[in-house]
Amino acid sequence: MKKSKIDLFNNLIEWLIYMLGYALILVLVSLIFKETIYIDSSLYGLWGILASIIIYFLNKTIKPLIVWLTLPITALTLGLFYPFINVLILKITSIILGNHFNINGLFMSFLVAILISIMNMILDEKIIKPLLRGEK
Repeated sequence: MKKSKIDLFNNLIEWLIYMLGYALILVLVSLIFKETIYIDSSLYGLWGILASIIIYFLNKTIKPLIVWLTLPITALTLGLFYPFINVLILKITSIILGNHFNINGLFMSFLVAILISIMNMILDEKIIKPLLRGEK
């Protein structure tokens, strides 16, 4: 295969891994904390998948800009502000999906954001880098 086809395939695999990870976190948290996080289960889970896609898209597009803009605050708080960026991404997703995806309360948003951050680190270090880039 040509280099561009390999890159496209690697990007597709990376995207699928992240979608599964986001969907898993969102579904598990919504099953455990039914009163505080709601994902519409109509249309055979379409809203959970759509929430995962929106979170992935926002993480790849808007999040780097937000991280850059809030770098001084993050540095002053020794990195403690960083999870709040993920809270903002979740709130934007909630606004986009309206009644189909809702997180009630700052604590629940913060918990989901921390779980997504941990999942991102684990997926990147243990699965994506070794699988796609040939690292050990």
